[in-house]
Amino acid sequence: MTLSVIETIYFIYIFLALYMLSLFVLIYVHNRKEMLTYPKGKAEPVSIIMPCFNEGKHIGQAIESLLKLDYPKGMIEIIVVDDKSQDNSAEIIEQYTKKYSNVKLIVNKRNSGGAAEPTNLGIRAAKYDYIAVADSDSTPDPDALIKMIGFLQDDLTVGGVTCAIMAKHRSKFIEKLQAIEYSVIAFTRKLLDKIDAVYVTPGPFALYRKKVLLEIGLFDTKNMTQDIEIVWRMVYHGYKARMCLATKTHSITPTKFKNWWKQRIRWNIGGLQTIVKYKSFFLRKGMLGAFILPFFIVSLVVGIVGISIFTYLNIRKIFVSYLATKLSVSAGTEILRLSELNLNPSILNFFGISLFILGALFTFLGLTVMNEKELRNKNPVALGFYFVLYLALYPLILITSIYKLARGKYSW
Repeated sequence: MTLSVIETIYFIYIFLALYMLSLFVLIYVHNRKEMLTYPKGKAEPVSIIMPCFNEGKHIGQAIESLLKLDYPKGMIEIIVVDDKSQDNSAEIIEQYTKKYSNVKLIVNKRNSGGAAEPTNLGIRAAKYDYIAVADSDSTPDPDALIKMIGFLQDDLTVGGVTCAIMAKHRSKFIEKLQAIEYSVIAFTRKLLDKIDAVYVTPGPFALYRKKVLLEIGLFDTKNMTQDIEIVWRMVYHGYKARMCLATKTHSITPTKFKNWWKQRIRWNIGGLQTIVKYKSFFLRKGMLGAFILPFFIVSLVVGIVGISIFTYLNIRKIFVSYLATKLSVSAGTEILRLSELNLNPSILNFFGISLFILGALFTFLGLTVMNEKELRNKNPVALGFYFVLYLALYPLILITSIYKLARGKYSW
């Protein structure tokens, strides 16, 4: 049997997808007893930087969560950098600065349009050797800081540490979908940690070594996902990032499709910017070129190729069936003969269905490890929608992101 070009590409896509899935499963099997372990750390002074823009509804709760961290109060300074908000964010922050001596406010002289610039302002003003970066709409668990700092103290080559970022609210259907997604991402990121391949320290809460940030040049103000780019730059300079699955930070997720779509576009554009910036190090510079860059590219390409081929094959099948039916009607012949029925599934369908089932099982495994029993057992509609439609939107998001990046028309 001779394969067409489309079928060959499809088989390559299936191979890459199954290879990545198998890799994750093998990493999990080998490390399943260590998923929640972390090096015991000791409390050392930490400066927490929180960039803020128009977060009057959430900034108070975010600051409160930092004040409630299980950490010596005299060892924490909280620097909130307002990026020239147009709401009452600055006024709310000022109330905390008057009440708590370790809470400080810096107001940027302009609106930078992103999180990198205000974060850099905070880092430069920080007085401690460890820097935590927190989002103004997120709340870390009380034990987050003490469980994360041990990674930096245990290994001087570690420049940053992230934790499990979880969806804070789950009442709306779109929030449940994101809760499933965030859980699987956290699980997968811990698996990457086991092979020194963590490629992002998400903004909701991350911990860094200050001298490393200063050495490599702080956050990139031109990148839409500065939390991805900073890790790639750390790896380029010989450092690595770690993932602590034993603690969580809860982040507010979009409640409307339009906002969700815009956020995902920003994430994809930032990822593409980072790929372009470091493309010359493909298969070079240690883990950056040997795994992180190829893995990131394959992750993007697999999705867009898969949905494109799936759409093409189905449209072609429908079109051919339509023409055959029309021709049969015109010629006055039978539309379908029993001898022409083919009830045997094609090899393409077999691999496609197998990949879908294995992907679903991997998602259930991730939800199990993350102890998300409610999402796993009591949301069959959300899970079904997530598998069939939610993930299918990502290639469309990527295509839109490539288009916007090429035109240079995008914003935070």
